Amino acid sequence: MKNLDPALSKPKKSRRSAAKKRGDGARAESSGRFYYKGNRHKQLRAFVSVVKLGTLTRAAEALYLSQPTISLQLQALERELGVSLMERRRRRINLTDAGEALYELARPLVEGWDTLDRDFQAKVKGLQAGRLTIAAGTSTIQYLLPDLVRRYRERFPAVQLQLANVTGKDGMAMLRADDADFAVGSMLDVPNDIAWAPIQHYDPMLIMPPDHPLAEKEQITLEDLSPYGLILPPQRLSTYRLVDLVFQQRQVPYHVAIEVGGWDVIKEYVAMGMGISIVTGICITEADHARLAVRNMKQFFPQRSYGVVMRKGKFLTAEARAFIDLIRPGLLTHREHDDPGHSQR
Repeated sequence: MKNLDPALSKPKKSRRSAAKKRGDGARAESSGRFYYKGNRHKQLRAFVSVVKLGTLTRAAEALYLSQPTISLQLQALERELGVSLMERRRRRINLTDAGEALYELARPLVEGWDTLDRDFQAKVKGLQAGRLTIAAGTSTIQYLLPDLVRRYRERFPAVQLQLANVTGKDGMAMLRADDADFAVGSMLDVPNDIAWAPIQHYDPMLIMPPDHPLAEKEQITLEDLSPYGLILPPQRLSTYRLVDLVFQQRQVPYHVAIEVGGWDVIKEYVAMGMGISIVTGICITEADHARLAVRNMKQFFPQRSYGVVMRKGKFLTAEARAFIDLIRPGLLTHREHDDPGHSQR
């Protein structure tokens, strides 16, 4: 054994080296896969930020990363999933069908991760702190929400509650920009990326002074309203558009005497004899019946439904879920707002 030719031992060494290299390569490949999987959250966070903010530059600024880093994360994500997620055209980024599907799935996950600490504390300690922003119109804030807000404040006094008084268009913009947790109000048309859960239904009401000529009639037709000036909210609001649509469809002439915002102001002007109005039943109180003649006009004008409005795929915080449960327990049992929809970006 001592006289063993040294040359015979070299192949063994080479074989050991080759085996070692193969092992190192396998470990490196495995480590590479682990690296990408371990950073999937970063990739998805970058992807969601780019879609929400519109450009790589804005996403990089929001995440405190460089633009090349964001680009590399997106490339790695597309490589791992084996699909193209975005089409880059000049400064504009458009999602592919696969990108749309991933965005609907990834956005609530990323948002949930970002609020994990706060939601965990809320689960463990109760809603002792936090913030809730609800977008709503004036009538909703004034007539529908007060009792809900009172009960919510009694249960969760430490939560900072913001009621954003906005029009329907501005409320939708807040939802899409994640500036509001959800909205409460009425909707005429529901976009594909928005979920709508109605909770209350109100009839349209004709209001007039008690001594008005129409107050003596048992049955009031649309034609009966023509000679009298209407007091309506501004044209930009849905009530005006709805009243106009009904008169136009029936080909009944009408004229608006006064445009003014706020149901209380309209009711006051009607009580003073300045005109008549079509209002939603949500604003009629017991006191109003004592100073106004009120007639149901549901045979001519559609009901108005008020409910919870949210963006599909929206991750609701514990504060938001607690408020919605006050509105109607079990309203979120069927998570319709998590169903995929087409974004209007």
